[in-house]
Amino acid sequence: MRRLLAAALLAFAVFPALAQYPSKPIRFIVGFPPGGSADPTARLVGAALAEQLGQPLVVENRPGGDSAIAARYVADQAPDGYTLFFGSNSSMTAAVSLKKSPPYDPLKDFTPLGLIGRATFFFHVHPDVPAKTLAEFIAYARANQGKLNYGTGNPLSILAMVQFMNATAIEMQHVPYKGEGPLTPDLIAGRVQCTILSNPAGINLAKEGRLRILGVLADKRSPVMPEVPTLAESGVPQVTIRQWAGLYGPAKMPREIVERLNREVTAVVKRPEVIQKMLSYGYIAESSTPEKMLEINREDLELWRKLIADAGIAQD
Repeated sequence: MRRLLAAALLAFAVFPALAQYPSKPIRFIVGFPPGGSADPTARLVGAALAEQLGQPLVVENRPGGDSAIAARYVADQAPDGYTLFFGSNSSMTAAVSLKKSPPYDPLKDFTPLGLIGRATFFFHVHPDVPAKTLAEFIAYARANQGKLNYGTGNPLSILAMVQFMNATAIEMQHVPYKGEGPLTPDLIAGRVQCTILSNPAGINLAKEGRLRILGVLADKRSPVMPEVPTLAESGVPQVTIRQWAGLYGPAKMPREIVERLNREVTAVVKRPEVIQKMLSYGYIAESSTPEKMLEINREDLELWRKLIADAGIAQD
């Protein structure tokens, strides 16, 4: 009887606290610097989520280590729903697949809360490159083996470019950057001749004629630039990498909070204004259950590990 009474009192103490969630500002950790597509997308979703939760979501940028620094930080926080994470392929797949001793387990050290969307990556070139189509670029690069520079701002673009070069028998010099933001000015200046970007600024620069877009890494053409063919349409179906992003928290979050956050983030990515704004950032809004988010993460992890092994990329 005493045990039953104690259990009842504990439930009475816990459930009101959960029912009051959130009762203070929430930190929203982003593992990318400002300037790419991830940061404005996270801020957009964070602002909309704050409206629905009735508490501010304070975005904190913690870039570095392919977003592993931010992910590790979140994994170490209390699972009380007051620290959330903008997780993507970079942190939840690449940072793990590219390491001999991963800094965390993305499937065990986090609580998946739901998908946010899928990013659209475009293949950009500097206007001085004499190519108006991907086929023309491939021919030009083959005629200038080892003379062109390509930039990368995240692990996805690194692996996608490896796939691209392996599929087309092209050799180029790799110039790595800490994000798409720092990369873009060098692409505009012509210090690198090509790259794969999800950066919304890249789309605008292409419309202004300061960059040129030759293809899109997606299963179908993007509604942002429907005139741009997919890489598969252009004869390079071997580039299979795709980008997604979701909302995560530390492991072992209470189920009631998980369900609340899933409901709210699902509602956010169905709001017409959010859909349109995300599209302008190169993201196609998409929701999921926490269980589906975990499945996506698990399948993507297996794919990346296979592609890294097949490409012969050395783990750090």
